[in-house]
Amino acid sequence: MGWRFAVSTLGMPGVPVREAARTALAHGCEGLELRVHPDEEVHLGLANTAVGDFRSLLDDQGLAVACLAGYAKVCRPGPDGPVVDELRALIELAHGIGAPSVRVFPGGDGEARPRIEAVLDDLRGSGVRLLLETHDSRPTGAAAREVVEPFGDPDLVAVLWDAVHPWRAGEEPAVTRDVLGRYLGYFQVKDAVGRDDPTPVPPGEGAIPLAECGELLRSWSGWVSLEWEKAWYPDLAAVDVPLRAAAAWFGRYAHPDQ
Repeated sequence: MGWRFAVSTLGMPGVPVREAARTALAHGCEGLELRVHPDEEVHLGLANTAVGDFRSLLDDQGLAVACLAGYAKVCRPGPDGPVVDELRALIELAHGIGAPSVRVFPGGDGEARPRIEAVLDDLRGSGVRLLLETHDSRPTGAAAREVVEPFGDPDLVAVLWDAVHPWRAGEEPAVTRDVLGRYLGYFQVKDAVGRDDPTPVPPGEGAIPLAECGELLRSWSGWVSLEWEKAWYPDLAAVDVPLRAAAAWFGRYAHPDQ
């Protein structure tokens, strides 16, 4: 099946989905990773008619929804109820808009298992997969796998490998790839200045060993998405700059027989 190339709308804060789709298509993307946030067109509580409109818009453009980038924190301290409610809302939105997966964060040192168990039937019934990003309190592949492995079904609950966080936490790409194994569900290509400076730079201009990541992923199949954190670093260049670099990296490593 190979890789499929997408771009996250995190790199286009406030930009309408229609315009984001044009940008994605201009750089050879097959899909959009849609940020689900109150500041964006796609957000929780979106009316069903709007969800259908966005799905039709992207279908008409020939673009898939690669993933919904949600902000639920499955390990955050506190009661389970609000986390479960947010997860259910994200899964319902993903099902309606045609996204195969939902990205969530760890967000602390709380117990994730009862929260995820509570939505397993929702995931099965909708055909949506939950992806825990290597981030914050679980920045490495090893730490993220500890959260998802108890469910024993990587088609249902898996890990999103963010290229920056494991490496900055001291886990080399070969270790991340090995420890994730069949639990690797998605890869975000991105680059940063260094271990002590997370400032984003276009892929290939920073310290992240993306060439090694590319080689390690050659035999893997799934979505590869550029995440450009312009929503958090507003002075960054427009997304077209890193997207050109990401497209070049993708073309270099996406085809194992070339």
